[in-house]
Amino acid sequence: MLSAQAGTPYLPWRDPREATRLLRYALHRQGFTHTYQSNANGMSVLSVQTDLTVWCRDGLFIWNEDGVEASHPADDPVGAAHLISDLYRRPASDDDPIEEGLESQVRASPHPDSARD
Repeated sequence: MLSAQAGTPYLPWRDPREATRLLRYALHRQGFTHTYQSNANGMSVLSVQTDLTVWCRDGLFIWNEDGVEASHPADDPVGAAHLISDLYRRPASDDDPIEEGLESQVRASPHPDSARD
């Protein structure tokens, strides 16, 4: 771990852009690969999925859980990523059983031209 002197102005959790970037990378490792980050004066916003936006401001990651504001310290982006991935549905994986079932149905259905004999 990198050491920093007290009062250093650019520690990741003091810079919302950097803290959000670290959260974005941690979420990517959890499978949330389509994220979008935007930065403004003193805050940063991460769009994770249509029903999840994470704000970073005042040293906190903030998001909405069923109408209730949830927060986690910005100095722990990995911990926030774990909380978020546990609470929100994970993105569809390549081995999604529903998708596999649909693919097998498509393969099993007769070709329209085969009924013509």
